[in-house]
This record gives sequence, structure tokens and C-alpha cells, in this order.
Amino acid sequence: MTIGLTPEQTQLADAVAQFAARNAPVDKTRRTFDTLAAGELPSWWDEFVGNGFHAVHLSEESGGQGGSLSDTACVLEAAAIALLPGPVLPTVTASAIAALAEHTPAVEALLARFSAGASAAVILPADNDFRATPGPAGWTVTGSSGAVLGVCSAQLIVAAARTDAGVVWLVLDPSEPGLDVERRNGTDKTVDVGVVRADGYACPDDAALDGISDEEARDVAVALTACVAAGTIRWCVQAVTDHLRTREQFGRPIGTFQALQHQAAMLLVNSELAVSAAWDAVRSLTEDAAQRRIAASGAALMAVAPSPGLVLDTLTMFGAIGYTWEHDLHLFWRRATSLAASIGPAGRYAEELGELTRSRTRDVSVKLGDLDAEFRREVVAVLDEALTLRNDKPGRQGDYPNQATGPQRTLIADAGLIAPHWPRPWGVEATQLQQLIIDEEFAKRPDLVRPSLGISEWILPSLISSAPEHIQRRFIPATQRGEVGWCQLFSEPGAGSDLAALATRATKVDGGWRINGHKIWTSSAHTADYGALLARTDPDVAKHRGIGYFIVDMSADGIELQPIRQATGEAHFNEVFLSDVFVPDEMLLGGPTDGWNLAIATMAQERVAISGYVNFDRASILRGLADQERPDRSRVLAALGEADAYANAIKVLAVREVLRLLDGQAAGPASSIAKVAMNVMLRRIFTATLELAAPAALVEDTEPPIVEPYFHLPAELIGGGTKEIQLNIIAQMILGLPRQ
Repeated sequence: MTIGLTPEQTQLADAVAQFAARNAPVDKTRRTFDTLAAGELPSWWDEFVGNGFHAVHLSEESGGQGGSLSDTACVLEAAAIALLPGPVLPTVTASAIAALAEHTPAVEALLARFSAGASAAVILPADNDFRATPGPAGWTVTGSSGAVLGVCSAQLIVAAARTDAGVVWLVLDPSEPGLDVERRNGTDKTVDVGVVRADGYACPDDAALDGISDEEARDVAVALTACVAAGTIRWCVQAVTDHLRTREQFGRPIGTFQALQHQAAMLLVNSELAVSAAWDAVRSLTEDAAQRRIAASGAALMAVAPSPGLVLDTLTMFGAIGYTWEHDLHLFWRRATSLAASIGPAGRYAEELGELTRSRTRDVSVKLGDLDAEFRREVVAVLDEALTLRNDKPGRQGDYPNQATGPQRTLIADAGLIAPHWPRPWGVEATQLQQLIIDEEFAKRPDLVRPSLGISEWILPSLISSAPEHIQRRFIPATQRGEVGWCQLFSEPGAGSDLAALATRATKVDGGWRINGHKIWTSSAHTADYGALLARTDPDVAKHRGIGYFIVDMSADGIELQPIRQATGEAHFNEVFLSDVFVPDEMLLGGPTDGWNLAIATMAQERVAISGYVNFDRASILRGLADQERPDRSRVLAALGEADAYANAIKVLAVREVLRLLDGQAAGPASSIAKVAMNVMLRRIFTATLELAAPAALVEDTEPPIVEPYFHLPAELIGGGTKEIQLNIIAQMILGLPRQ
């Protein structure tokens, strides 16, 4: 997905792409490398300004377009995909930071200059040693900067300088005496780079920008830089996908090679996380300082810092051709490398983020206000009444608070709020907006544990869509109340997540079916009352076409369970042997060969549920370690920051999907992408936890537990389809790479 979520933002990005295609195709840009490095503005700059692309975020009063920085983010992303050269990012960043200042007549005049097309650059406090001394008519500035993007072409420079009282933000004019700009040989060949030296430069009083926070200015710069980085990575996804579809070796497209499919799919996953983090950083700029800094640091770690490595991954998929000067790929590689360098060391952002998230969390919720107030009142009434009740029995499949049964759960279930998106009477047919309202109201009541359906959350939708009404009434209410437990009988020793090699047979007999087969890795079969089972009903058709979906009574004759003891020493999984198990006709959902389609729907529900697990704090041990005084505390903070950056990006990915659905758009690939991202995140977190908590993992019974949750990790990594299966789906179904 692009940064833009609305049709208007999509149109804006398309307009930028069309402008770039007309005025700045890459072959034309290549011919201007020398003039760009010397600080000459591109020949199309005035036309770019005439379209207002550079000033989308500036107010109409100052000559801008009156849009938001989120709109401008779409411009920057589209410009990055097109490799639009020149000081677009530095100019937009400078005007966005200047707009933070108190709006005096001088500032209004400055913003009007930006709207009129003045090119600019920004020099943050960390990037210079400028010293400003106050005088009768203004400030005298001395010192120098590090290498700065866009400063050779800048007609205005927005810079921070230190004073005895702190930091002052000034607007410097490179054409005035006392200010010298020295050109440098920039890594990114599409924009100039230079160093600024001030020697007694006289800056008038009205060139001071009051009210700008150093941290806020940095967050603006990082957020907008992340948008360009996200666009750069998105270009890589598009380019390598086209290459893998068309490039042939050994007589077939290389896109059929699974290793390359997985690498391309991971690139897409990382691209989606980068886009989500960049979008979140931009939208956070209107929030409080802590939220803004968490989001900006996350964007630095998820979009800007990884971008050079992700472009390099792209290059390896292209092979030697991608390493040539003639191929455009190295230009994007150069840009990504330059962007990552421009924000400073990534470790600094990781450590700062870890310090912030020790005690704070990123609020990624959608702000709903008073939308659908009547529905909210109905939900409030139910949940307030639920707070007066208590559950009095453990869950049917485990003594977990969210599976406990009793009056409280029954009230919530009967109100349709356990799975509110389901049709009545099992849910309330809640819209996406109404589901968010329910989420909000549960979150307001931390003492009210939200009931979970467990495995049945993935199964009951198939009953709702395909079972007759009397079967629905038999199973669904009791399951929602927690009185009936389920298991999922899909995997077999010779058929994993794909199920194309399914061997369990269902033979038609009078009044029903006889099932014979062997299932494996069946979670909670030993506590389940019923199971959703896939069996081959027609052995003569290919792969997925001859499969039926059955509801099986787990107490039926012919079912034998053998627990599978896990590395934890527990036995949550089982082997299930079925010998002439009779299943009545009414327990076949849909037709005899509809099983695969129903299974796909079930597994999609499972992936959505698993992606939601990110809402649980997986870095709690790191958070605890960060609260301790220890010699390696900076390493712990950095590890915590990296973990939270990744987790927040997944959360934002889900929020963006919800916003798209609220806008009436079709569902996207977020569930598969989130499943892979969760897999990567969990591995990273546990690796860091084991390392930094060492030698605690020498024993099992630590407080807090370390080894126990680590040994439970495979259940999450494999459940809902392994990472490799999800990468196959992403590569073939989303990127459209050819099957073998």
C-alpha cells in the first residue's frame, strides 16, 4: 500500500508521478548530475512549484495548498518512486519546520517565499556547531555545519544555532556576506550536498524563528525523510517483481525459484512496515511530544535505517546487471544510503525509543469522537452491566481469564459482542467503525477481561456461512458462552499447511460418511468437544478440488488421541487417529467438495487472529531489564527500542487496513504480511532477551519466566501457516510471481 489512504491522496500521488514521467525521466536526470551537484535547480522547478506540489502543507493564506503533512507525505513518496531529483525533500522539510514557528508578520512573509518556490535546506542542532551571539540588530553567527542535503541549491537555510541561553532557530541567506557554502561530492547523485561555514554572518532579528522545539524539528525531518525512504523501497518492490516475472534462466522465469520468491516477499513485508511507520510518524506530528517522538524514532528504525540494506537485497535479486552503472538500481541505493546517513546513527534512535517505551506505549488507535453515538451507548450499557457480574468457572479448554465461563461471559455473548462483526444473532453485524467503538469501550475497562473464542474463532465463521440453521443454533451459542471447545483437524503427517496432499478419506455411506485417516499437530484435541475436519471425498480429482469440511464429535467411536509432548514438557498438541468414524450428513458443511474454500476462509481468520497477538507485550522482559541499573543498559534500551519499533509498525499496518475498510475499500493483504512480520519480530525479541538476560536461561524456573515462553515460541511461529508458506502466498498471490 502507498502512504496515502484516501482517493484524494492517491490522485495527488498520481499527479506527481505523471509530472515526473513528463519532466524528469531517469535518463534525463542522469544527464544533469553535474549541474545538480553544483546547486542548479532542475529546469522543471518552476513548473513543479506552479503545481503547488512543494507547498501542499502550507496554508492558503501564505500561498500554499492548505493541506496536511500527511498529504505532503504522499508527494514525497511518489517523488521518491520516480527518483525525482533536486532539493524537494530539503525544501519541504525546511518549510514544514518554519511553519512550527510563532506566526509573526516576518514568519508569514517567510512562508509566502516558500510557497512562491524558494528552495531551502535544514541544518539541525546535531549537524552543526553554529554559535549565535545577540547584538543590537540581531545575531552574529559563526561556526560550520556537517554535510547537508540541498544546501548548495538553497535560497534559504533554516538552521539551529547555540546561544548562552539554549538554541535559536534562524533563517540564513546564502547570498549574504559571512556565509559560505562549500560543495561536496554527494553519495546521492540526484541532489546537491554541501557544508556551510559562517564567519561573522549578520542575521537580522526578524530572521529568528521563535517557538520551534529542537525535538519537534528533528521529528519533522525524520518523518519526512522516512516517506522518501519508504518510496525508495516501494520502487524496489515494483522493479524486482517485474524483473523476476520476465528474466529467464534454465528455460523458465527466475520468479518461479522459491528462494527468490521468498526474498521478494520479505522485501514487500519490509516495504509495508516502512510505509506504515512513515505514515504513523507524519500523523503523529500533531500529537504530544512523547507520542511524536515514539513514532518518529520508529520511522527512523523501520524505514530510513533499513533502506540501504533493503535496496542491496534487491540488487542481489537482480544479480550482476543491478550492479552496473547503467542500471537505475544503484541510484536508488545511493539515495537510500544518503537518507540513512542524513538522520544520524540508528542506534541513537533505538536507545531513545527504548527509554521512552519503558513506561509509555504508542497510541495507534483511530480517534472516533462521537461517531455512531447511539451504538456506543448500547455497548456501554452492556459492558457496564458486565462489570457488575463475575465468571465462576474455568474455561472449557484452559484456565485462562479470557476463556472463563459464567454470568459475565454469557451476558457479553448474548449481546453479540464476542464476535460483533458476525451476522445476527451471533454478532451484531458491526461495521468496521462499530468494531473500533467496541475495542475502545473494552479498553476503557481494564478490569473487564474481553472473552476469547480461542480456536473456535477460526471455525465458527464456516458454520455461519455453510451450516443449516439448526446446526448453528446447536453449536454457536454454547461455544460463545464457553461451554463447548473445539479443535482443528487439518494437518497430516504428509500434508502441512498446503493440504494438497491430504490423505484422510471420507467415504459416503447411508446417512453420512465414514472417516479414516491420521491427523497431527492438533492443538487442544484432548479438551475439545468437536473438531473441524478436512477429508478427501473424491480421490479422483486433483489436489484441493475433492475435499470436504466436516464437524466431528471428538467423543465418537473410532477416534484415538495420542498426545505430542513438546519441548516445554507439556502436551498441547495431539496426533488424532480416525478409524471408521461415522459423521452424519448434517455435519458436512457445504457440498462434498467445498472443503478447500471453507478451509481457506478458516485459515484467513486464523492469520488475522494471530496478527492481533502483537497487542500483547512481547518485550516485557526487556522492559524489566531496562528498568535496572546495569553496565549494558544502553544495549538493553536499544534492543527494547528496536522491538517496539517493529511491534508498533505491525500495529499501524493493522490500523491502516481498518481505515481502508472504513473508507469502503476492499480488504488488502495485511493479514499475511502481519503474520510474517510477527514471526520475524518474535524471533528478534527472544534472541535479544536470551542474550541480555543471560545467564538466567540456565534454569527454567526464573521470575519473570524466560525459558518457558521461549520454548512456546514454535507454536506461534508455525500456527496459522509457517513463515515459508506465508511467503509463498505473498509472492504468488500478492506480487503475482509465477508458480513453478
